[in-house]
Amino acid sequence: MGVLEIVLMISAVILIILSLLQSGKSDGLSGAFGGSDGLNLFANVKERGSEKVISNITLITGIVFFALVIIIRIIK
Repeated sequence: MGVLEIVLMISAVILIILSLLQSGKSDGLSGAFGGSDGLNLFANVKERGSEKVISNITLITGIVFFALVIIIRIIK
């Protein structure tokens, strides 16, 4: 296993952990299937403090993961 594959696995684990740390922005499963009237997927919700930091790190980790997958696929 090469260095790129190891970095890919580490970034995948970090991406999963960061995704689980983010707070939900909806009512959960009951709101999704119950037809909640307050659900607006395109609402402009401002993130503040630690939520913003976690969101930005998740975005960067996702971009790194995507780039690594493409690079590994091109190399092999």
